[in-house]
Amino acid sequence: MGAFSDVFANLWTRTWERVLDNKGKLTATGGLLVGIILTLTFKDLYPDLEASFRRRLGRTRTNGTYHALPGQADYVRLEDHTRTTSKAAVDEDDPRRTVITDDQEILTGVEGLIGNTPLIKLRSLSEATGCEILAKAEFLNGAGNSPKDRVALSIITHAEEEGLLVPDRGDTIYEGTVGSTGISLAAVCRARGYKAHICMPSDAAIEKSDLLLKLGAIVERVKPASIVDSNQFVNLARRRAEEHTANADLPGRGFFADQFENTANYLAHQNTTGPEIYAQTSGSLNVFVAGAGTGGTISGVALALKPLLPDLRIVLADPQGSGLYNKVKNGVLFSSTETEGTRRRHQVDSIVEGIGINRLTANFSAGMHLIDDAIKVTDEQAMMMGRWLVEKEGLFVGASSCVNLVAAAVVANKMRAEGKKDARIVTILCDSGNRHLSKFWKEAGEVGGKDVEFTLDEILAKG
Repeated sequence: MGAFSDVFANLWTRTWERVLDNKGKLTATGGLLVGIILTLTFKDLYPDLEASFRRRLGRTRTNGTYHALPGQADYVRLEDHTRTTSKAAVDEDDPRRTVITDDQEILTGVEGLIGNTPLIKLRSLSEATGCEILAKAEFLNGAGNSPKDRVALSIITHAEEEGLLVPDRGDTIYEGTVGSTGISLAAVCRARGYKAHICMPSDAAIEKSDLLLKLGAIVERVKPASIVDSNQFVNLARRRAEEHTANADLPGRGFFADQFENTANYLAHQNTTGPEIYAQTSGSLNVFVAGAGTGGTISGVALALKPLLPDLRIVLADPQGSGLYNKVKNGVLFSSTETEGTRRRHQVDSIVEGIGINRLTANFSAGMHLIDDAIKVTDEQAMMMGRWLVEKEGLFVGASSCVNLVAAAVVANKMRAEGKKDARIVTILCDSGNRHLSKFWKEAGEVGGKDVEFTLDEILAKG
């Protein structure tokens, strides 16, 4: 041990001889050694200093409270899960260890996963059209994986505020839907202490009713019929709710969600979807494109954005068989498939589910005056667009999303022809293609290992 101490002392003395000359002044070699020592020391201390700085900075920032846009109604607020005050990093000394440098916000329940969906740029469509086409990924809502999550939460919250629903009382929510709203309602119902009873047309994709059953909903599939028929799926849901409430042997009461006429639908989008788009684009967009089933999305977003962006164009994407295109373009609610002897189905003559309708709803009417134009999209165009998105973007989406993107591409080409190449167009990706396997995607076919089969111009030429 003594010999080691002597060697260490000798090494230390020789080191300081290099650092200081015989007059006690710092030598060039000494300065280099001191610099290395200080650098290594600061490197070890820097993460702690940075974390301390970020904690102090975080305390000076806003607490993330909600701020309404100018003129925006104070209505149902969805959970905000974009506020992140923490940063996770891998420990350099131990890669298996994750270091959290601040407090991580924890969301509450499935409701915390609704809203604040990302806005993504679609590269292939943007490059093909010369305009920037952005899509709000509403299929990433975390309850039912569609924009109907917002509607379901809004309807339920409003009914609770009105005293129409009471959690864990035995109340059941009834709704007539082709799928997405029912799926969102089933998920949110379970989270909030209710049961769901869904009535849907028997020709809707079977995977939707299968999913509803897995979510604990009661499902009635009924023969497609006109809205004037008392056994039409929406009318049946209303009647079932009334029967529940009138039956003293059943617990709680029945509540008819009424997504087509309940204005909590469009208000959900006016208060959340529209403001999110405004924030995500920093108020810089030229066109908003969306389809309409209930009409809640297009009306709500238009009502939120038009007062802030008077030059914004709102464009309806309408599938074949729907009468809304003619209502916007010509003021008459009519589809050529209404002609006697030409209709193939009892509702809207299209393979597309979720959008398209032949009557005016309260939700569509709320924002109809703000819609500037409409684009008619054929089933063939929608199916080709679905394949294009898989091949070019790796996105597997449902029928209504494909209709939206065909319309967005048509609008982009028109704007390019007008010399507005740098226009920004926003639309909606509604749900995943997983819900459309047995119907829309069965007809669209398998992509397999194929390369891109057609150009965008070939898709649009099918209109």
